[in-house]
Amino acid sequence: MSFLEIAKARQSCRNFDVTRAVEPEKLDCILEAARLSPSASNGQPYHLTVCTGTLAQRVAQATQEGGANKFSSDAPVQIVISEKPNIKDTIDGAKVTGTDYRAIDIGIMVAYLTAEATTQGLSTCILGWLDGDTLRDLCQLDGAARLVVSLGYAKADDKLRAKKRKTAEELVTYLP
Repeated sequence: MSFLEIAKARQSCRNFDVTRAVEPEKLDCILEAARLSPSASNGQPYHLTVCTGTLAQRVAQATQEGGANKFSSDAPVQIVISEKPNIKDTIDGAKVTGTDYRAIDIGIMVAYLTAEATTQGLSTCILGWLDGDTLRDLCQLDGAARLVVSLGYAKADDKLRAKKRKTAEELVTYLP
């Protein structure tokens, strides 16, 4: 599968198959892709907490305030992404550029994670609507909870939706 094929195939799943567990070897590949993702000065200022079983259900509930993300309860795996401190090089760089690279690094890592999940035949949904305090307590985190990735198999009838994206002309400018 080429990267472009992965990008075309990957979508936010809202229809997980509750009857199918995620195989440990597939989860290992997904986590390895996340581990290998690039980050500023190779600092990897994040931590992944993999939750299954009852804990996964409790994590899903922490993403459902106000009726949001009800589908996440059907995913057998919840991966909580928490923020860790920057390393010295990126702290120094942030002082010069005014950019905290942690959010960028987390975004890149999650892109790798979700892309590998797609190659493994699994589906994901990246959740940013969450109760960070509850997640910190549930997962015993020492950093802020930034994202949750719901992971599992999509139901067989979950069809690929048409991508709603800006055109290349709206996104790209070529300069001489």
